[in-house]
Amino acid sequence: MAKVMVNLDAYCDKYENIRFERRDGILLMQLHTDGKEFANSATSHTELVDAFNNVGADHDNRIVILTGTGSAFGNRMNDADPGADGTAVARLHYEGRRIMQSVLDVEAPMIAAINGPLTHLPPFALTCDITLCSEDAVFSDYVHFVLHGVVPGDGVQTVWPYLLGPNRARYFLLTGQELSAREAHDLGVVNEVLPRDRLLARAWALAEELNRRPHAALRYTRLTLTQRYRRMMLEDTALGYGLEWLGVKTNEPFQY
Repeated sequence: MAKVMVNLDAYCDKYENIRFERRDGILLMQLHTDGKEFANSATSHTELVDAFNNVGADHDNRIVILTGTGSAFGNRMNDADPGADGTAVARLHYEGRRIMQSVLDVEAPMIAAINGPLTHLPPFALTCDITLCSEDAVFSDYVHFVLHGVVPGDGVQTVWPYLLGPNRARYFLLTGQELSAREAHDLGVVNEVLPRDRLLARAWALAEELNRRPHAALRYTRLTLTQRYRRMMLEDTALGYGLEWLGVKTNEPFQY
C-alpha cells in the first residue's frame, strides 16, 4: 500500500483564515480574518477542522505554536443561525466535534499564545500543552447560555470543568463570568501572562527549548499528556453539541 504523506506545501496556502510559517520543525499557526482579528464563521469553522487534520498528519511539524492576529484571539462571529436545514446543522455538529478532537489528535506538542480576548471560539487553545496569554486577555463563555439562551456546547462543557473544577465551571458557564488574564493564571487556566509585544517571542523561545528533545519523545509525551483529554472529548462533545442544537431548534429564534 502506498504511504500517504502530508507536507506543508500541500496546505500552507490553502486557507483564507490561517497563516502558516515553519522554522526548524516549529510550525506557527496564526488565525486571522482578512489579515485582521479572527472571526468565527462558517468558512473558518470548516477550515479549522481540515487545517488541524493536516497539521497533525505532517510529521515534519515537531512543535506547533497557535496564535491569533491583532488584539484578540477570538471574540467575533460573522454568521447567523443556519436555519432548519438538517444538512447544515449536521455539518456544524460534525465540525464542532472534530475541531476539538482534531487539535488533540495533533501529536506535536502545542503552545498557545493567546493574544487577547477569547470569548467567541471553542476553547481548543486551552487544551494546548503550554498556554500563554497577553495581559489584556479575557476569558468567558457568555455567548452560549447568557447571550443566546442555548446549552453550553462546543467543548466548553468539557474543557472548563476540567480546568476550573465542576463548581467554578458551572458558575462560569451559567453566569457568563469573565476571567481576566491574571485570574485565569491564578486558577491554573493559563501558564504565563505577558505583555502582548513579548508573547510570541516567549512562545518561540519555549518551542525552541522543547525542540532540542528527540522527535519520538516529543510525540509520545504529547500523546501521554493528552490521553485523558482525548477520552473526555470522545465521550462528551457529541452529546454537548447535540443538546445545544436541540435547544436551538426548540427555543425562540436567535442569531448565532
